Amino acid sequence: MNGIPFDRAPGGETEARPSWEAEAAALRAAPPRGVLFLCVANSARSQLAEGIARSLAPAGVTVWSAGSQPTRVRPEATAALAEIGIDISHHRSKSVSEIPAAQVDTVITLCGEEECPVFLGKARRLHWGLPDPAGVGGSEAERADAFRRTRDELRRRLEVVFAPDAPETVCS
Repeated sequence: MNGIPFDRAPGGETEARPSWEAEAAALRAAPPRGVLFLCVANSARSQLAEGIARSLAPAGVTVWSAGSQPTRVRPEATAALAEIGIDISHHRSKSVSEIPAAQVDTVITLCGEEECPVFLGKARRLHWGLPDPAGVGGSEAERADAFRRTRDELRRRLEVVFAPDAPETVCS
């Protein structure tokens, strides 16, 4: 079974569950107090994740994002979150060295095709590899759609982690 968690589908058959869902269930069971979303540039995925997580996380949970080679927050990330009522216009790209390591108990890396940065602090580590929407070429509309897809996937995952009445296991 390749170590993939399984659940029972409504009809009783067994189906594979994506590993992020098992990780989300583990986070719900032992809720984080300090979450760091980590990428290389801290310009797109990690900024989207930080904005969404801050909007969903309960009081007492601190959320950061950072990168190993920070650049600038992509305007497409700001726009994609503004579409769903989340304002990150005040965000800036940060280096992982700016994050208070002792306050981080959970690190979620979001790198897809590139090598993820390393966080040296003591923390639970999860990897949600997602394609970088900043790497999508094409028209402005195609690039905006790439950011929306990434936003929507992060939102789906973070709603499972932070939703107060979310079930422990989720099949999609």
